[in-house]
Amino acid sequence: MADETFVYIVDDDGAMRDSLAFLLDSAGFSVATFESASSFLDALPRIESGCVVTDVRMPGIDGIELLKRVKREKPTLCVIVITGHGEIPLAVQAMKLGAMDFLEKPFEDERLIEAIRGALASIADRAKAEAATAQIASRVATLSPRERQVLEGLVAGHSNKTMARDLHISPRTVEVYRDNVMTKLQVANLSELVRLAMRAGVLRD
Repeated sequence: MADETFVYIVDDDGAMRDSLAFLLDSAGFSVATFESASSFLDALPRIESGCVVTDVRMPGIDGIELLKRVKREKPTLCVIVITGHGEIPLAVQAMKLGAMDFLEKPFEDERLIEAIRGALASIADRAKAEAATAQIASRVATLSPRERQVLEGLVAGHSNKTMARDLHISPRTVEVYRDNVMTKLQVANLSELVRLAMRAGVLRD
């Protein structure tokens, strides 16, 4: 199951499951329902992305424990927790454990739809960011050891003369390495280079 519009409803209340499934299907989501946290966890190895909507109060494994397991085993999934009246402390705990949102019953249909759309959008944004970071890392990996040293000197704010002295090479040779670094990393100026180096972990902010 790799559909990024998939919503997984986990609730022991059959009427609530059916109601949510109808609502979300009508809103254009792909929906799967589970009557217990344990049945969802059985399916978890086959699930790669999407949004889990779970009730807090369920027999056996409750929503909080389910959230812990999901975030540990499939951190790419986002989780929205549904809570009953008076369960706000549990909802706060859920947010601290990594839930994207919580909804207190009774909630408006549109509120749930908006929460799910926001959660799924965050997954897409995170995937794009991770892909960009991986691409940057692959560019940095193409640098020679000397080019990597020049890169580190540049993002540390060292002048060509300082790097030349530290590396025991001429300033002109530093310039050549600098040009190579800019070309390999596909940046046009030093500010772009610094931002890229931060993304790649060369420079920590």
